Amino acid sequence: MNFDYLIIGAGSAGCVLANRLTENNQNNVAIFEAGKPSDIWKVNMPLAILYTMHDPKYNYKYYSEPEPHLHNRRLFCPRGKMIGGCSAHNGMVFVRGNPNDYQRWASFGLDDWSYEKVLPYFKKIETWSEGENDFRGGKGILPVNQSKNKNPLFKAFIDSAGEAGYKINNDMNGKEQEGFGMYDVTIHKGERASVSKYYLNPAKKRKNLKVFTEAFVERIIFDGKKAIGIEVKIKNKVEKIYANKEVILSGGAINSPQLLMLSGIGPSQHLKDKGIDVVHNLEGVGKNLQDHLELYIQMASKKPVSLYKFWNPIGKAWVGLRWFISKSGPGASNQFESAAFIRSKAGVEYPDIQYHFLPLAVRYDGKLPVKGHGFQAHVGPMRSQSRGYVTLRSSDPKEPPKIQFNYMSHETDWADFRNCIRLTREIFSQPAFEPFADSEISPGKE
Repeated sequence: MNFDYLIIGAGSAGCVLANRLTENNQNNVAIFEAGKPSDIWKVNMPLAILYTMHDPKYNYKYYSEPEPHLHNRRLFCPRGKMIGGCSAHNGMVFVRGNPNDYQRWASFGLDDWSYEKVLPYFKKIETWSEGENDFRGGKGILPVNQSKNKNPLFKAFIDSAGEAGYKINNDMNGKEQEGFGMYDVTIHKGERASVSKYYLNPAKKRKNLKVFTEAFVERIIFDGKKAIGIEVKIKNKVEKIYANKEVILSGGAINSPQLLMLSGIGPSQHLKDKGIDVVHNLEGVGKNLQDHLELYIQMASKKPVSLYKFWNPIGKAWVGLRWFISKSGPGASNQFESAAFIRSKAGVEYPDIQYHFLPLAVRYDGKLPVKGHGFQAHVGPMRSQSRGYVTLRSSDPKEPPKIQFNYMSHETDWADFRNCIRLTREIFSQPAFEPFADSEISPGKE
């Protein structure tokens, strides 16, 4: 088989590329996704995010190597394995980078990445629920809606921040990011607004697009140093498919470097050690892996206003039934709806701490730390200086790669997280939280 463009990975980037490239009916495009279709209720219901995040049918469920600065714990690294990729299992929070980040990139000589240059594309993406203006789009493909959740805990979080002296911001994706307010979300009419639904599905109607699911790309084929095709396993049969114009690798921060190295692009000694023929020695492949951790401060609630009342078989059945019937109720929300971007201390130029607030005390694995009502604030520094890497475990494409984030390896991370905890406790101690905040569950005052 031959196509003009071969897109490897039907995640957030791949789905957009498939849509844009097939707008020109002269382009013949194929997109390959190792996972399954994602048009299932577990994906479409916003509150059901934990189901696909822990389901190996829809998630690679990677784990880091033992992290040396975290007592050798292996941290969960979820990666979408379905049409839509991580946009089909993420938290549906819609956040642009801070304008100063883009200006910083431009200062490195990347002129096309200045805020002025990227803003038109941000506007082009979205139809914002509050209407088009100088900073927000009103005619884009993706519906982006400002949260309107009426849970009193969200209001208490924002009001307490005002009492602590922080700015209240009605649009953190607008003129400036700093402040406390309600998030924008990629949830529309009670359902997840993934890129697969809004970019790929409309493009599927075009005759010049072929979508392959459960198609695992094992290797990129080269003619010398020119990528000309792929070896892909489709229904347990390995096929060779060729590109007339381009092979586009959009497998994400973990799978893209893995496939490059499996195909002979990467640090030559590492590839030789794994028995892989070197096509091109490129030392940077898999290096400089960056991520930013969060922790959560959990509080018991004096009043029964959290989601705890639904965290039982009858409550979950009611939430599900209401969502299936009317796409409304708690199931129609991600429940990460109030948030903040703040500066950690005087002298910091622009926000370096991010918050997500959740009206439930729950662990990342979906288990409750205690019985009873509670809430929590997720918080962490946004620009950790810790760096890690992705390497191959073996030359077998089915073997998960080695992922080493080196979390907390930079000394500033420890100071930053201590500061995050202190600032969060200060917010929870304000008068607006007095009717709700009881004792601290985790990490606990001790």
